[in-house]
Amino acid sequence: MPIKHAIWKVGTDPAPLITTKLTNEQLLEDMIVAAPQILSSEWMLIGRQEHTGMGGRIDLLAIAPDASLVLIELKRNRTPREIVAQALDYASWVEQLTADKIVQIYQRFSKGGDLGADFRRRFGEELDEETLNESHQIILVAAELDDSTERIITYLNARDIAINVVFFQVFQHGTEQLLSRAWLIDPGETQVNAATATKVKGEKERWNGEFYVSFGGADYRSWDDAMKYGFISGGGGSWYSQTLKLLSPGDRVWVKVPKTGYVGVGIVKEAVQSMNDFKVMTPAGERPCLEVLKFADLYKQHVNDPERAEYFVRVEWLDTLPTKQAVNELGLFGNQNTVCQPSTPKWRHTVERLKTHFTNWNRPA
Repeated sequence: MPIKHAIWKVGTDPAPLITTKLTNEQLLEDMIVAAPQILSSEWMLIGRQEHTGMGGRIDLLAIAPDASLVLIELKRNRTPREIVAQALDYASWVEQLTADKIVQIYQRFSKGGDLGADFRRRFGEELDEETLNESHQIILVAAELDDSTERIITYLNARDIAINVVFFQVFQHGTEQLLSRAWLIDPGETQVNAATATKVKGEKERWNGEFYVSFGGADYRSWDDAMKYGFISGGGGSWYSQTLKLLSPGDRVWVKVPKTGYVGVGIVKEAVQSMNDFKVMTPAGERPCLEVLKFADLYKQHVNDPERAEYFVRVEWLDTLPTKQAVNELGLFGNQNTVCQPSTPKWRHTVERLKTHFTNWNRPA
């Protein structure tokens, strides 16, 4: 069923606002460039109206915190099916973008900016050329789609093609126009699809069944707490917490603290829980995590904000190391997603090496 928006005036006699249209579709693109959070507060725009060499131009290109790319296409005057077909065609171009071409695209967009430096300022992490554009997602921007096109997009997303639609509707309120936004599919699901469909450079192999976990950083997450109470966590934005949904009881996780190294291996005991529900065992008995964790006061600032809240997955540790003894050898796998299922030979090599350091990795949980 097509997504429909409505805004109502609050009062004893509620009345709906009248829907209208922007004076031109170019205005919406200009607004997104001026305020990218209209689409997502977790992406950084890096390109606009870039020629693909396929007889067309992509509307917008963004980068996510894990250096994956986001292709953004506005419907404009195309039919729903045309925009889906064209976006998929453009995605084949995005997939082939090399690091040097992405840098050139950003330099044109930013009028000479340094992608590495700007990425570091935006996300607080170094841009790793090796992981740049390992995956991508497709975002279509439209006021509405027909039933058939929505079914096509839902079908593709359910089969791990990272594609989604964001709907915008314009409402008239006196002399002002208001813009509302709604997603066809939870954007976290699309992110998970992108994270699990990582492009393999060179030799391709099946995922080995071992999960990678990024546990960071030291200013808002305590590895000592995680070891003591048995958990991993992610938060500060839905991009950082959504991939925790990939984990199920019985999964084995290998945990890395960014910029430090690998610190533990364990077995997932429970599915993801919000900080409001997660409890830990203390000498005084079971207590809410917000009463005992080192950064509880920081987490409490977002207690009523599901987007920025901290989320937890309970883990039984098989083997752990303090951060001062973290395993950080040259050539080990790294990624900014909180959880991912790497399918590169580098991940297989990493797990084989880690098993020599965490010798209890296979003991019964």
